[in-house]
Amino acid sequence: MEPVEITEDGLLLRPWRATDADAVHRACQDPDIQRWTTVPRPYLPEHAHGFVTGIAPAAWAEGTGAPFAVCDADTGELLAACGLVSIDRALDSGEIGYWTAPWARGRGVTVRATRAVARWAFAALKLRRLIWQAEVGNHYSRLVALRTGFQLSGELRLAHPSEGGRADGWIGSLLPGEIPGPDEPGPAGRDTLDARRAAVFGRPQPVLFATANGAELRLRPMEERDLDAIVTTCQDVDTVRWTTVPHPYQREHAEGFMRDFADAAWARGTGAYYTIADADDRYVGSVDLRLGPDPLNGHVGFMTAPHARGRGYMPAAVGALAAWGFTTLGLARIEWLALVGNTASRRVAEKAGFSFEGTARARLATRDGRGDAWVAGLLAEDLTS
Repeated sequence: MEPVEITEDGLLLRPWRATDADAVHRACQDPDIQRWTTVPRPYLPEHAHGFVTGIAPAAWAEGTGAPFAVCDADTGELLAACGLVSIDRALDSGEIGYWTAPWARGRGVTVRATRAVARWAFAALKLRRLIWQAEVGNHYSRLVALRTGFQLSGELRLAHPSEGGRADGWIGSLLPGEIPGPDEPGPAGRDTLDARRAAVFGRPQPVLFATANGAELRLRPMEERDLDAIVTTCQDVDTVRWTTVPHPYQREHAEGFMRDFADAAWARGTGAYYTIADADDRYVGSVDLRLGPDPLNGHVGFMTAPHARGRGYMPAAVGALAAWGFTTLGLARIEWLALVGNTASRRVAEKAGFSFEGTARARLATRDGRGDAWVAGLLAEDLTS
């Protein structure tokens, strides 16, 4: 396959040259590129030289890929890498990949480049589909894919996960005719909810603060040092009665919860699980905000350590997390559910501002089947009224 050049939307996409090696080496020192791609670590000058003089030209020559250097059309400065990392002629399908140099971020470079490559792949190579894959948690790559027009269809286990990364990946596909024009924002424009949340979940989980009866509380991500206190809380008779935590609850359950629920929810952008810590940074409870199929509707859950009950900690923590959900995630409504009879949980919700709305029959799972649930809702205006 003969290498080509593409000029579009202020960018020049061209085959890699030997003179690009220094810029590629400099770009690939970036922690984000090393975290989210499979480039060698440490990334040495010989790796960059081997890529631009060996790997990239061979992909063109063998017809197995189409790697482009993405440059400023006026100055020639290297801004990104974008191209087809594989081409399957039997299926007329290709997979697209990209990274952005740290000095070029925030300018829409990779979205413009990816659209240009996709248009070329469909028009010149007559491909019928493009695939995008990224490790779960790579929200900025996901946002580029969405803005390019890819439809995300779910998750799959990655064949080549990055070292130290997750084994699960997101996957999306793009068909001819689905690419927005140069002046169109795409399905995930700059001001959409997808873009807003990608910016949130693409960063480390923030620490939130609350005050209860003059005591400052910190809502922070769960840590290993919290696990023994979580075990104690989940072995408490009231926690066992009103929840479906494993019983008897052991430390491996807490470890799995932190790994498979708390950490995974933030990576997927589906929720935020927090430890509530007192002024001495000791565990006093847990609170979480989960996003469901309705992107504007969230669900809150919580449990208080036995030794910390009755101090007003949980209403303050729930209120702080709800406020963050409204202002940062753009939620319109947050729901609280609890099994009928859990008056302690209902008091917390009502003190946090939730309005009781009724009873939903067989709404929640129980150890014996299904149980009726109390339902309450909170709107953003409830926190300011």
